Amino acid sequence: MMTEAMARLMDQFRAGKPAALARAVSIVENHRPGFEQILAVVHPTLGRARRIGITGPPGAGKSTLTTRLARRYRNAGWRVGIVAVDPTSPFTGGALLGDRIRMEEVALDPGVFIRSMATRGSLGGLATATREVCDVLDGFGMDVILLETVGVGQSELDISRAADTTLVVLVPESGDSIQTLKAGVMEIADVFAVNKADRPGADRLRNDIELMLGLRAGASMQNVPAHHGVDLRNLPDRDALRDAMNPARAARAAASAEQPEQWTPPVLRVIAAQNEGVDEVVDALDRHVRYLESSGELRSRRRARLRERVMEVVEQQLRRRLWQDQDTLTWVDERLDALEAGTQVPFAVADALRARSAALLTGAEYAPLQDG
Repeated sequence: MMTEAMARLMDQFRAGKPAALARAVSIVENHRPGFEQILAVVHPTLGRARRIGITGPPGAGKSTLTTRLARRYRNAGWRVGIVAVDPTSPFTGGALLGDRIRMEEVALDPGVFIRSMATRGSLGGLATATREVCDVLDGFGMDVILLETVGVGQSELDISRAADTTLVVLVPESGDSIQTLKAGVMEIADVFAVNKADRPGADRLRNDIELMLGLRAGASMQNVPAHHGVDLRNLPDRDALRDAMNPARAARAAASAEQPEQWTPPVLRVIAAQNEGVDEVVDALDRHVRYLESSGELRSRRRARLRERVMEVVEQQLRRRLWQDQDTLTWVDERLDALEAGTQVPFAVADALRARSAALLTGAEYAPLQDG
């Protein structure tokens, strides 16, 4: 049953009150009492907002580009939600939440809602409750949600599971051609933005990324005849041959063509601080959404997100019920002597713990919400 205070909050939320949105986001982010009810209320309305993830290494200019994108969408009349994630200090436990400071250009716009979040020890580039906060913004009626990660390395890939479209922002100093070939963050991009493109090395980085895309797509040599006696000068489609001999050129050509059943990530030159190249990024993001819708990939990605959400909720509930139960903790402590002496192994203790905790883990009285 929803409390009277929570019912009033949700009435104000449905009425579009920004203060109610801010309070709902705080309740959900911190998992305060009633956060499940808020998520249950907004769930039927999810799926209206575009979710665009913006990720890249520290100092790549993600916040500046996020601000520019927000301004473009506001000029189009869209309401924009921004979730900016900053790292939590492992020493003090605090976080600067400085991304919001860089967004002062749009911070006072009534059509923009900015929420800064700390990672609180989460290692995937996002905070633990980031996706839940995005659900609240979606349920509030935001047209687009810009989700900016912390400065990430090669293996922080949570953004690809939280967003419909992933924009990877790089700078000329991001590394050599070997870095572009490595697995990880380079594989999740739907759009690449080479920011600070006025610096030396920007064109080389762009070419290296396009070369990587061409090689991974198998564009190299696929249209070249296998027989050594063929005169390549007499082939009718010389453009196709030239692209086949140059995978980077082939990737750039494929990225510029709007294909309903195939997507090649474009690699765009951007100088976000000078507002250059931002329109091209917006156009690429729009084209990617059209591709997702026409190919059915958008529905697939969102269904996968729902499946992962169910799995996360189950894991959170089981962890909370098990490790917040004092009897369970006492039972584990009583077996530490046997584990230390080597007469029992952790796997056997875990099996016994799972067997004795069946009622605790499945008991309906522990469920925060009841169906119906």
